[in-house]
Amino acid sequence: MATRHLYVVRHGAADTFGELTDIGQRQTELLAERLAHLPVDAVWHSPLPRAVRSARIIGEHLRGVPVREAAELIDHVPHVPAQAPPAWAGFFDGYDPAEAAEGERLADALTGRFARPAESETHEVLVTHAYQVAWLVRHALDAPRSRWLTMSCGNAAMTAIEYYDGAAPALLLYNDMSHLPPDLRWTGFGPGVRP
Repeated sequence: MATRHLYVVRHGAADTFGELTDIGQRQTELLAERLAHLPVDAVWHSPLPRAVRSARIIGEHLRGVPVREAAELIDHVPHVPAQAPPAWAGFFDGYDPAEAAEGERLADALTGRFARPAESETHEVLVTHAYQVAWLVRHALDAPRSRWLTMSCGNAAMTAIEYYDGAAPALLLYNDMSHLPPDLRWTGFGPGVRP
């Protein structure tokens, strides 16, 4: 049975202009060293600069592996719940019905392209954003569409999902940062206790 192996990663830490910081570059280099031990066939990335740069760094460690853009990986809000939880009400202020519909269209395009079995055994890296990682995990677990809201994803963290014909997807890893030293983990989040 052919298996599609997805290694879904968030880009390295970025500045307010969306460019990788020195920390983000180091995080991505360490992630690339980890990915270099896998039989990767392709690296796909979001069109946003932080993801493009992260994918290029990964590609430098995966000699001969094509690195290509996939518009479906762009950063967006994948689902605006009809009744947002009170803690999230401010987050969704200003989303009109057209923007919400576009977010759902993009989310469905993401899962339609990548969250399915392949015709042959493949190993693909997706360099994307926190919301898209959460959306793919939510989809793999067949969780309600609003479930993505509470899934955090660290910079340069790895999530691994396998897709098979005739079986539910397998979530192997989620938000794994074991390739990063403690001082490079959990960047991109506010202050707080982290495991």
